[in-house]
Amino acid sequence: MKKILSILALAALVAGLDSCEDFLTRSPENEFSADQFFRSETDLQYYTNGLIDSALPSAASMALGDDTWSDFCGTRESTQFFWPDRYTPAIASGWSYGNFAFLRKVAYMLDNMYNAQDKVSAEKYAHYEGVARFFRAFSTFNRVKTFGDMYYIDHVVNTADSTILYGPRQDREFVMHKVVEDLAYACENCLANGAGVRTDGCVYINKYVALALASRICLYEGTYRKYHSVNPSTGQPWTGEFESSTELLQLARDYAKAVVESGVYSLHANYRELFTSKVLPKDEVIWGRTYSEELSISHNVTYNYCSTTSSQQYSPTKEYVMMFLGSDGKPLSSGAISVTKEFNNRDKRLSACVVGPGQKRQNQAGADIDFSPNFTWTETGYVWLKWILTDYTSMTSSTNMSLNSVPVLRYGEVLLNYAEACAELGEMNETIWNQTIGALRKTHGGISNAGFPGGGGYTADAWLRNYYTSGVKHPASLSDYVLEVRRERATELAMEADSRYQDLMRWNVGDILVRRYRNKGWRGIYITAAEAAAGFDFNGKHYTVSTSRSTSETNYKISTAADKAWTLSEGSYGYLIYNYELQWHDKMYLHPIPATALNVNPKLGQNEGWQWQ
Repeated sequence: MKKILSILALAALVAGLDSCEDFLTRSPENEFSADQFFRSETDLQYYTNGLIDSALPSAASMALGDDTWSDFCGTRESTQFFWPDRYTPAIASGWSYGNFAFLRKVAYMLDNMYNAQDKVSAEKYAHYEGVARFFRAFSTFNRVKTFGDMYYIDHVVNTADSTILYGPRQDREFVMHKVVEDLAYACENCLANGAGVRTDGCVYINKYVALALASRICLYEGTYRKYHSVNPSTGQPWTGEFESSTELLQLARDYAKAVVESGVYSLHANYRELFTSKVLPKDEVIWGRTYSEELSISHNVTYNYCSTTSSQQYSPTKEYVMMFLGSDGKPLSSGAISVTKEFNNRDKRLSACVVGPGQKRQNQAGADIDFSPNFTWTETGYVWLKWILTDYTSMTSSTNMSLNSVPVLRYGEVLLNYAEACAELGEMNETIWNQTIGALRKTHGGISNAGFPGGGGYTADAWLRNYYTSGVKHPASLSDYVLEVRRERATELAMEADSRYQDLMRWNVGDILVRRYRNKGWRGIYITAAEAAAGFDFNGKHYTVSTSRSTSETNYKISTAADKAWTLSEGSYGYLIYNYELQWHDKMYLHPIPATALNVNPKLGQNEGWQWQ
């Protein structure tokens, strides 16, 4: 880790945006030239260590990413992107020099690493080229998700590159074709083992990291093309010039299958440990970021979830809780069940992600006490547990005190990618189901019935089908296989980076983000008529709702349906609703190109729907 940190000085770039040429062509602030540096395997390893340090998502970006703005998480205030008539190109960001700096670092290596070609074996040289191309694919894809049509930067841009500096963006299908090429090279050439390749810390890029990322990216783009009939940057139908939706899904299937059939990884038996351990469980984690007290590297994710004043009071929703099956593999018949009972006989992942009955935390003296929900932490009555360390210091200190490490790519996701690709291709069978969804439900969820659609123990979930098909702007015909895979992605991956948010984007159901319960707000715990009248007990405390008392640790003030006020769905009882108006338009599948960037280069063009903002 110290080597990774030390390389930052070698790869430093100047930030800022003064002109379009300055924006993409500034020279790195290096104390070395390429001719002097790229001369050995050690040099290649040091430079790629710098790329790892720059690209590895942080704990905050993984645990507090875009999923905090999804249908599964209520917040005190939403992101302004969903505020009615608020977000415009004038306030948009993400297209400055700094946003392209990492791609320039990668291009700098690929342009100059030939200096080491006769100093290392052909196998090692191809490996490091694969690592660089892995990062180019990783970074380019992330920008495509945000802005759609994009530049594919395959060299260090200089002042003569007028096409990139002052020309239009390249078509998304071409850019993603080049991303797929980079991924194919990385999967073929990155080594599986060896020094600087596989470690217990799950840090370095190797063949399995490349395969896992390739399965994610190809699945994303394959389903995006399937469920979106047009390129949202242009509003025009896909050209079909490069990989089709079906071909991308086949690649996703094959890349995921390669990881599965390698036998290198398996599911970690304790699901919660994946998100709370200092040492990443190497049986399941393929790529991750490690935090360390010895190296003074920590974060404050737990505090951000538990703080009343400095966070968004992130809150699980009833829709999230409804995704979890019973321990017998059956769906809930209704969400109208008291919070004191709805954790009983459920998928074990629910109690690993949301505070349920009987759970403990530490007090200031270090003694175990009941983990009682604090209503000033949450807008819905549910409290997140997935990333939370339950020691007193992590929960109460605003300084970085948490040391739990972060899985970025893990085997559980690869199984889901494999299952979804097969389901979308119409290739799902019971063998693949048991190998993927069944394994996840059994190992992580403790569910006795794998729930294969069409099998003897399967019960179709009318609520789940309705959620994805009724009232959405772009309904699609979905098989039970596809619906159950979507359920499993929710229960397995939600609140990991932007997995849920991006799932809704690629499935073309973004309006779910703002539709919520009866188009009013985030739906939380169910409070029966008796509980509304007399209160209820949960983990050692007595909780109430009241029209006369203020919101406190154990009471919600029930008011009118105005924004930022709580109501009960049936008036005097029912679901707790945190009312909050949000807005969705189809243009929001992409962010607008910032006005500052368009002022520099009008040929960038604006994404469809954002032109007149």
